[in-house]
Amino acid sequence: MSELLRVEQLRVRFPVYGGVLQRIVAWLPAVTDVSFHIERGETLGLVGESGSGKTTIGRALVGLLRFTAPEVAIEGHAWFTPSEQARPIDLLSVFDGRERRKLRELADGLSPRELRTRLRRHIQMVFQDPLASLNPRLSVEQILAEPLQLHFPELSKSELRDRIAWLLEKVGLQPEDRFRYPHEFSGGQRQRIGLARALATHPDLVICDEPVSALDVSVQAQVLNLMEDLQEEFGMAYLFIAHDLSVVHHISRRIAVLYLGHLVELGSADEVYFAPLHPYTRALISAVPIASPRHKRERIVLRGEIPSLLNKPSGCPFHPRCPIARAECAQFMPPLEEKTPGHWVACPYVD
Repeated sequence: MSELLRVEQLRVRFPVYGGVLQRIVAWLPAVTDVSFHIERGETLGLVGESGSGKTTIGRALVGLLRFTAPEVAIEGHAWFTPSEQARPIDLLSVFDGRERRKLRELADGLSPRELRTRLRRHIQMVFQDPLASLNPRLSVEQILAEPLQLHFPELSKSELRDRIAWLLEKVGLQPEDRFRYPHEFSGGQRQRIGLARALATHPDLVICDEPVSALDVSVQAQVLNLMEDLQEEFGMAYLFIAHDLSVVHHISRRIAVLYLGHLVELGSADEVYFAPLHPYTRALISAVPIASPRHKRERIVLRGEIPSLLNKPSGCPFHPRCPIARAECAQFMPPLEEKTPGHWVACPYVD
């Protein structure tokens, strides 16, 4: 498989305001020097506790952070290669409208807005709360027609209706459902509508921000199986963001583990799930419940509380809670090292 997305040294900081004039008094480092890649047609799982930076990474890659908070500081590179061309484009530069001169050099004469529109055809996002991500004033037909009209303006009205009916059938809904509104569907059906909207532009990459965490277990299985079927049929890649390691292991080819905005482990799904190396990953795995009452997993209880991002520990951010920490851990941030082929860990003291 060829490489679709490569993220290098991604750093995201949010401003903290204070004082009478509400000026910036500090910066909150949500993501620090995160690097990974996604190949075409594969699923990379991104896991970690709440506040570890998973959603921030996904929103940074689709440019939503620049839209909701223009003052947020995003640094690094995210090289993305659309299926229609061989030359990669730096997403972080494209979605930062302030670098107009650099954009014109990268975009072959396209304006920044035209380039962002073209790239968003190849990158879509499925959100955690399906009801909040769907406009309650629009019918399903209008919701699905918006991306089609934007990216495929040559479609006639009859072709548009046929495409919408085809999308609904692909996600397990009926063509007549296009006349209904989001509040008339269940949570699982709303998430299917979100998948249909993401599928409308035939994307190369879909960023899934905890798409099944708000659903019942039985509905989770249906949505996950649907996502796998769509991936097999259309060959798109997923960046699957979640905190449930059992769900991530089921759908992912590789898994990346985040802690306080740092990438601490990256490897194949089986290696990370069944043979974790980093102490933090081992603690996460030990917290995954087992369905059988006859089997028990030894629970690893971490000491202390999660530190504040505004007062992160020096050196390795996990060392205050780490069961194998040494004095040196407070002095430097360990880089990712390849312990076994394809299995990277940010800890020099693991076996």
